[in-house]
Amino acid sequence: MRLPLDPQADDARRAWVACPGCDDARTCATCADRRNCRDHWRYLISNDGPVVHLQCPGCAHTWSLDTRPGVTRREDDAALSRPLSADTPPS
Repeated sequence: MRLPLDPQADDARRAWVACPGCDDARTCATCADRRNCRDHWRYLISNDGPVVHLQCPGCAHTWSLDTRPGVTRREDDAALSRPLSADTPPS
């Protein structure tokens, strides 16, 4: 069963990475040279910091990709993203 495209899928927001669902770019010389191919791009649906959420326009597979593997968030970055309550003094 083929999934529909995400409602946030937009041609203007693209990423050039291999699709783990269909691997449609495996025989493409342009992709093999790590250049931006006009045929084998993915929808960039959204991101959460370095993690991007993608969808393949060919097979509609969706996945998330950490663009900074092995790097953990620093404690002060996590503190900045945590909402403060009324009784919590700012650090």
